[in-house]
Amino acid sequence: MTTPATTPRKAPAPMAEIWRGPMAESLHLGHAVICGQGGEVIEAWGDADVQVYPRSSCKMIQGLPLVESGAADAAGLGPEQLALACASHNGAAIHTQRVEKWVAGLGLGEGDFRCGSHMPDDKEAAHALIRAHQEPCQLHNNCSGKHAGFLTLNRHLGGAADYIEIAHPVQRACLAAFEEVTGEASPGYGIDGCSAPNFLTSLSGMGRAMAFFAGAREGADARQSAAARLRDAMIAHPDLVAGEGRACTMLMRACKEPVALKTGAEAFFVAILPQRGIGVALKVTDGGTRGAECAIASLLVRLGALDADHPSARMFMNKTMTNWRGFETGAIRPAPSLLA
Repeated sequence: MTTPATTPRKAPAPMAEIWRGPMAESLHLGHAVICGQGGEVIEAWGDADVQVYPRSSCKMIQGLPLVESGAADAAGLGPEQLALACASHNGAAIHTQRVEKWVAGLGLGEGDFRCGSHMPDDKEAAHALIRAHQEPCQLHNNCSGKHAGFLTLNRHLGGAADYIEIAHPVQRACLAAFEEVTGEASPGYGIDGCSAPNFLTSLSGMGRAMAFFAGAREGADARQSAAARLRDAMIAHPDLVAGEGRACTMLMRACKEPVALKTGAEAFFVAILPQRGIGVALKVTDGGTRGAECAIASLLVRLGALDADHPSARMFMNKTMTNWRGFETGAIRPAPSLLA
């Protein structure tokens, strides 16, 4: 039975089209919002208030207690570590070595993580493991930076080892920050791929939170200072937020102005535009990453932050599709309503 919390009041809108020959063969539908500094919805496609799991797109929110509690400064964390706390990284050496050094400085190690392990997405790192007949460890998990942040906060709070439990002080702090910046009480949670709770909110709530990060100013107060430091760390280190070949990294580098981007599993995406004081959140309902990447690139073009002719923009919003013989067969294109 469908619950009211998951029933959109408006139908999802077209986000991306897959063309083959003279017709659109497939269509990605979804919901998107652009929110202003006061939390208002400036523009929306589909249902602005659909309930969503933001997945890894909310890592900068989960990082707020790490910074505003004083734990980050007590541990001597700099922008690289803060960027990794917000990251869904490829598991390349630039990621795993930094995370390993970070937790070693706390007197902790890979065994203290609670995120689980998987093969790194970085081909060089994956091939190195295969050649060495080694299994991946938890440092290779794309969320290991976030979990290093959890461990740092947990050390500061003096909590028990299982920091991913919903009643643990670390997760209680994350929920409080999440509800405060989204401006909504979360109706529930699910367990993310890395075993941490992922809290439900509305899409407009996530857009509102991203607008808060966009307008945050260091020195204004503890919350704004924390948000500004996390946002600016992401902007300064796009290679640590995701990795080579990833949409987050490539599009942040391609933008004409500072922009923080973050993807989440099941086709979620957010953008923080500090010069404009606005936040963007979108969800493609079929969970297709290609649709979400096309949609976020298109909205950045719509907002004037990204040049449509930039190679990285074309790669995600007007990508040519080829077959196994290299023949052009079609293209991924943004739905016209995203650019109109």
